[in-house]
Amino acid sequence: MKLSLFKRTAMGLAACAIMSTAGAATFTWSSNLDALSMDPHSTNNSFTNAFVSNIYESLVRFNDKLQIEPALATSWKVVSPTVWRYTLRQGVKFHNGETFDADDVVFSWQRVNTPGSLVKGNLSDLKDVRKVDAYTVDVETHSPLPTLNNEMVQLLIMDKGWSEQNRATEASDLGRQKENFANRNANGTGPFKLVAREVDTRTTLAANTGWWDKPKHNLTEVLFQPIKSDATRTSSLISGGIDASISVPLQDVPRLKSITTLDVVQGPELRTIFMGMDQSRDELLYSDVKGKNPFKDLRVRQALYQAIDVEALKRSVMRGASWPAGNLLSPYLNGSPVSLNKRLLPFNPEASKALLKEAGYPNGFTVGMQCPNDRYVYDEALCLAMSSMFAKVGIKTNLMIEPTVKWSVRLNSNDVSLYMVGHAGLPMADVYGLLKDVVATRTGKEGSLNAGKYSNPKFDAYLPQIAGEIDPAKRAKLIEEAVTIERNDVSHIPLHQQPVTWAARKGISLSQAPDNQMRLWLVQVNSK
Repeated sequence: MKLSLFKRTAMGLAACAIMSTAGAATFTWSSNLDALSMDPHSTNNSFTNAFVSNIYESLVRFNDKLQIEPALATSWKVVSPTVWRYTLRQGVKFHNGETFDADDVVFSWQRVNTPGSLVKGNLSDLKDVRKVDAYTVDVETHSPLPTLNNEMVQLLIMDKGWSEQNRATEASDLGRQKENFANRNANGTGPFKLVAREVDTRTTLAANTGWWDKPKHNLTEVLFQPIKSDATRTSSLISGGIDASISVPLQDVPRLKSITTLDVVQGPELRTIFMGMDQSRDELLYSDVKGKNPFKDLRVRQALYQAIDVEALKRSVMRGASWPAGNLLSPYLNGSPVSLNKRLLPFNPEASKALLKEAGYPNGFTVGMQCPNDRYVYDEALCLAMSSMFAKVGIKTNLMIEPTVKWSVRLNSNDVSLYMVGHAGLPMADVYGLLKDVVATRTGKEGSLNAGKYSNPKFDAYLPQIAGEIDPAKRAKLIEEAVTIERNDVSHIPLHQQPVTWAARKGISLSQAPDNQMRLWLVQVNSK
């Protein structure tokens, strides 16, 4: 198997070359998750977004190096500070044979803004999409937006006529359990067509022989089988029941590497795992400290930071497969200030104890710690290990470990005190997206993952500047200054970038990227 392994270099991401096209093949792959919907506008789930991007396309796309390249648009230009003009690709057909044109782009923009859509939050900087002629559209933003193409990746295009014919002109509202035809059926322009959909069992795709692009894959059929059980998924890979898995448990890596018919590759994911703290309430929901909130004191936040031994977490919990982080931003995100990727404070339990004493907690205190047990790599084990580290400096934690479905409700409702969370900066793959979601003061449009409600007006003032600065050097300086404010405040405590771990049988060529997206149009399978 020839896998593109991304490495940190002065030039950025590098990937291995893809094999020349061989004979056609069937490819069977698995993950621990299933796509939530085939409706490209109904969810903001990263796995679902990645999956449907093999069926639907936008005007632009990310390649496996997370570089923007043309897709349904052949070119674009800035016609005013807030308007970009896209020239659409002619001759493109939807899977049902209908012609793609500007009407479909405008329709898809309107559909994204219907009540059930969760993608609209990723496109909140867009003001309007207008037809100029049959193969030209103007995209207007609320303010100058140099990262517009990064956002446009999420405007997946649907066929206006097909949607109208099948009463699917609005996004499926999964929150209210209101499905429509597009939830289990699809009609895109992408490299693969949806053939059959069995939720939580199997989704079958077929290669789109009329695809506008020159295929680098050699696939005729793709079978996706979600397998929730780690043991079952690994056994299926070893036995040949599946060709590849993109959800490989770290504990199985040594075993898989010892099998000569398989290949394993790992690299850092864009996602950074970090700890958040309630910095809003006057009294924590889950603590024995009454009448005040210790996390409002910078010294307490610093104490927590210095109580965590990230190298020990890497060694003992993550089996060596993590990349300790100095800030919330992966170095692979567009615009990431790599110079600030060193730890702000060293691991030092004695310094932690001194800070707590200085802050008025010589004997520490007790606090509830909210963690998922099925969302991130070894999330429960990480929280158990950190609980022990905190205890050594006097901070006793009441662990509240729950499945993602319950834990995510806590985040959304701010029902937290000390909590684990992660963010990959997706779908934009730009620092602005993460800073806006995690660090910005929580409002209706910003701070959606800022469950601790950290707020600093000085930091907030940088966001519109970062969003609107066209000059790369000036933008880099703004980002560095904003991140410096956030780091010095200890808004959150960064832990690490978790690994992307894939495995497949030899003879299969995949292109792994730090966004952990399976780009089927780059997969090649040699005969067994």
